[in-house]
Order: sequence, then C-alpha cells, then structure tokens
Amino acid sequence: MDRLLWLLAQSTPRQAMTAFTHELIERYSQPVPRYTSYPTAPHFHGGITAQTYARWLGDLPQQASISLYLHIPYCDRLCWFCGCHTKHTLRYEPVAAYLKALYAEIDWVSDKLRGRGRVTAIHLGGGSPTLLDPVDLLALRDKLATAFTIAPDAQVSIEIDPNDLDDGRYDAMAAFGLNRASIGVQDFDPRVQQAINRLQSFEQTQAVVEAMRARGVSSVNLDLLYGLPYQTEEGLAQTIEQALSLQPDRVALFGYAHVPWMKTHQKMIPGEALPDTHARFAQAQLAAARLTRAGLEPIGFDHFARPGDRLAEAARTGRLRRNFQGYTDDAADALIGLGASAIGQLPQGYVQNITPTADYSRTVLGGDGATARGFALTPADKLRGLVISTLLCRFRLCERDLAGFGAAGRAMMREAEALALTDPDGMMTMQDGVFEVTDRGRPFVRAIAARFDTYLGQGTARHSAAV
Repeated sequence: MDRLLWLLAQSTPRQAMTAFTHELIERYSQPVPRYTSYPTAPHFHGGITAQTYARWLGDLPQQASISLYLHIPYCDRLCWFCGCHTKHTLRYEPVAAYLKALYAEIDWVSDKLRGRGRVTAIHLGGGSPTLLDPVDLLALRDKLATAFTIAPDAQVSIEIDPNDLDDGRYDAMAAFGLNRASIGVQDFDPRVQQAINRLQSFEQTQAVVEAMRARGVSSVNLDLLYGLPYQTEEGLAQTIEQALSLQPDRVALFGYAHVPWMKTHQKMIPGEALPDTHARFAQAQLAAARLTRAGLEPIGFDHFARPGDRLAEAARTGRLRRNFQGYTDDAADALIGLGASAIGQLPQGYVQNITPTADYSRTVLGGDGATARGFALTPADKLRGLVISTLLCRFRLCERDLAGFGAAGRAMMREAEALALTDPDGMMTMQDGVFEVTDRGRPFVRAIAARFDTYLGQGTARHSAAV
C-alpha cells in the first residue's frame, strides 16, 4: 500500500489534515486540467477536419489495435452534477433516430480503415447507454461486428444507470459481450441525492451488481463522488462502507467538478451547499483511507482496485495508461470515438466530433465525417504528454522513460530536476536521476503535472479544482 495512504488509514481525516497547512491545500488545489489528453480539449481547433481524420485513419498499420468509444448522448433524467454532453428525453424516438446517424458514422470510419485494425476494447458511454432498447443494443453489436474485426477477448464496458434496467436489458448487455460494468453511484445519502437530482437507493445498486455477476461479468466498477452539496465526512464514510459491502472490483473516486459556466444545469445546485476546498480535501483523504484499508490498491490519483483486477495488475507492471475514460489498462494504438461530441486519439493527434446531435446527425447521414475540431501533435507535444501521463500513472519519471526523444528527453529531465530543486514544499524530489512526486505531493499530482503544461494559461479555458 502507498505509504501516505497507509498513514492516512491509521488516522482520522482531521489528524491527516495536520500534515498539510491550509495555505498549502489552497495553493495546490487551484483549478487545473484532469489531463485525459495533452494538450487538453480546450486547445483543440477547427483546423483538423474530416479529411484530416480520414488520412490519419488510412495511415494506421494493418495490425493496429483499436479501442472503440461510442457516445449515447441521451438520458431519461438529467442529473444536475453531470458534466457530460447529454440531452434529457422522455421519448425513445430521438434515441432511435440518433442510432441511424451513429450507424452512418460507423460505416464512414469503416470505409476509411478498409479492413485495417483489430478492436480490442469497446466502451459505451453517455449519457445513459443503458436506456437503449435491448433489440437496438444487440443490433448495434451486430453493426460493429460487420464494420470492424473484433477480437474474441475484447474488453467490453458499459456505463450503467440502475434506474434504466430490467431483465431484458441485463440479458442484452450480456449478449453484447459485457465483461466490465461501470455503475454510477455518486453518494447514497438521500439529501445529497436530492440535491443533485440522482435518486438511487442502495438496494437498486445492489440489485444491479448481483444481476451483472449472475451473468458472468468479471469486473464491477462503482463511481463515487466527493465534494457534492450537503456531503459530510460522516455521510461519505457511510457511502464508502455501503459501496464496499458490494465487493466492487474497482472504485473510481472523483471530485465533483462544479462548472456552471459550462453546464448550466449545475446552477440548480446551491453553491452555498458545496464543501469548501479544505472540506473537499478532507473528504478525499477519508475516502482513500477507507478504500485502501479495505484492501483496494490505489491506482493513480482517483482509482482503486482489488489486487487481482486488470487495472491493479497494469499499475504494478507499468502498463497503466490514461485516456478520455480516465485510468485504463487499454493499450490500443488508436482510440476511435463514435457519436456526437466523441473524442478520438490516434498516433498523429486528437479528433472531436460535432457536439449538437442535430448537426452531427445531418452531417453523417449526408455521407460526411463528423469531425469538428482536433489537434495535430508535434514531437514536443508528445514528449510533454508522455511526461504528464507518466507522472499521473506512476508518480515518477526517469530518463529511460523518455529515451525515445533523445536530446529533447534529456533536456526535459533537466527541467524536472530544476523544478524539484526549487520546490519549497516537499512535493517532489530528484534522486539518482529519478524525478519523483513525494508521498506529501501525491494528493496534488495534477497540480505538479501541470508544471509541464506549456499550454496552460493560454486561451480562456476554465478548469475544476485539483483536489
């Protein structure tokens, strides 16, 4: 177990807080990106077009491994905490119409690939992909099997809203090939749930976990949030204990990102009910301590997994990666995003689809690619991106990690050394050629990684708190 988390597990959250001054917490909790890409999405631009994307797809090697992300941007209820691109609907007709457009984009991408690549992972996100009718879900699987070569052992994950489910949907997900279920929980406290418009009982969640395991799903992930309105340490501790009673294989512990300037529905959440920076920090440390004390291994800065889970194995063996789904063991050469607003990542750079569903549908049904913007990576971007992702995944960096960049990699290590030598707070160190985030610095690793981001501060992008 990580030494800092072990110490935290032996103490109360308030005792743990004494290791950090209020000034230090304030300074290192300033808003920075989550770094699921580098450069981050606010720096994407319209100079990357569907023609650019078509060329990049055509340049993929014949045997490239491919991960598919399919975005279903509809929910039958709108959770006020949500930061995703999604739309509320109580009718299924818009969803059915959207699937026709999604099929058109699948055909477009398949045509550009011309048989290249092998799909090793499929992820359905949203929105709420579990609102799909069972017949449509299986038809989507058939469409993917026709358009792409899917590996027999492909990892298949679906984001699940327990309020959408019935036996037909459970069976359809199993037939789809689901082997990792990601279940949104957030918090079990009824007052918190009411404040974020996400009413979901423990019993509902338990029923989903049991149904998934009864159908052979090998990995169950629970998503939890801290920093929510009316959330307290006591209430969060109770939620953690209830979640642990379900024996999850993974837990994703996210800090709520309050960005009402981007997501206007978040204005429904009373700002005065949100915990302040120090309360958020205490909540994060409490949750991490409870999870590690229960035997889950810390993965990066916001995931936890049982020792036998693929994510934990990837972390131990240096294969942990970070992409738009967060921490992952997915080592695919390319991530292809399908659907409105979906983001793809290829060796050459990033692409993002048109966000408004009506514009997206009109474009792809007209036979064009859906690309709205993106970013072509320079060698310097790739180097800094590797530095940031390595720190977020392993908390350390050495010259061997950057060997493929030659002199530029060596210069980057000198930059890292200069940061460590001028750090007055004990957050990072440089010893025997290894730059390392210290135990003290790990809760703030996003802020430390941001020191290597040359784009930060350019433009008008606003970010959520680092803790």
